[in-house]
Amino acid sequence: MKMFFQKLEDPVISEFAEKITPFFSIYDIQQEDSTIYFFGIPKEDSMDVAVQSGMFFLEKGYQLDIKYELGEHVLVVSRFGPVKEKRWINVVLALATIFTTMFVGSLLFGVDPVSTPSQVIKGLPFTIAIMAVLGSHEAGHYIIAKKHGMNTSLPYFIPFPSMIGTMGAVIKHRGPIPSRKALFDVGVSGPLIGLIVSVIVTIIGLLQPPLAVNGGFQVELGIPPLFEFITRFIRTSDSAALHPIAFAGWVGMLVTAFNLIPAGQLDGGHILRAMLGEKASRVSTLVPFMLISLGFYITYFKGQDFGYFVVFWGLILSFFAAAGHPAPLNDEIPLGKWRMALGVMTFFLGLLCITLVPFKI
Repeated sequence: MKMFFQKLEDPVISEFAEKITPFFSIYDIQQEDSTIYFFGIPKEDSMDVAVQSGMFFLEKGYQLDIKYELGEHVLVVSRFGPVKEKRWINVVLALATIFTTMFVGSLLFGVDPVSTPSQVIKGLPFTIAIMAVLGSHEAGHYIIAKKHGMNTSLPYFIPFPSMIGTMGAVIKHRGPIPSRKALFDVGVSGPLIGLIVSVIVTIIGLLQPPLAVNGGFQVELGIPPLFEFITRFIRTSDSAALHPIAFAGWVGMLVTAFNLIPAGQLDGGHILRAMLGEKASRVSTLVPFMLISLGFYITYFKGQDFGYFVVFWGLILSFFAAAGHPAPLNDEIPLGKWRMALGVMTFFLGLLCITLVPFKI
């Protein structure tokens, strides 16, 4: 016990011990570098300890982990600092995505970039549009996460040889989620900001003259209700062909609909978890099976091969949903009426971006 009392002479450890003792009976303290180990017996459920004490440690720049090793309960308090980012990776991926989207964009503008590589620059308007749509979504997450003091990376764009030249963009969240309000704000910000930019890009694209289609394969797009609503006010031509910039807006709406699926670690899953708490797990478990059923309906009743993708995605999402959603440190304070209303509105906007069969070749 002599070591225990000596440790308490450290003002930081003493403050931490005082915060922990209402929930955790400490019988030993050990320290290794900046990590402090509190050995003891929980007075309540271990999760309650994390929820009630986690915010205090987060504000002090530490994170609290609860472990049970070799028959002992251990609270591990370690310094929580920003991870040094290799930002050159973000830059390289962004530059690569600019090239791949410009390549696809040049094809959409009727240029053959293989035979005339110098003409690939003609795809730049599409690149600007699609990068704005995808980048604004991730920027929304990033800005709001930083506002809540969360440790978040810069966006990683993913270059990929697809019909838009990319697989989108992602950001990484490290460390705990401070509260349900923080979880909601971060989850809802990306889809809303991304959708606003998508609408602006769509309007700009619809105001452009349609392009002539010269051979090659053609893709018939399924038009979501929101896109159809915009075209009722902005119809400059009877041509069914979409300008590449308007196509980028269409992609943004599809991305919004996809991300707002209320399951797993998708934005919709984050929003629903913040709104309903642990009850959201029931919905998150049910949604993948609904997607699988919808996929079979699209395949066998609508005769569209896209249904296979929906089935595949439902299967993948079921594994993520089964893993559950991490609980915020402060999971007790409800969101409030205006955030709940905003969440309902966001899901409604997501429904307006859905089309049963997005495309067919």
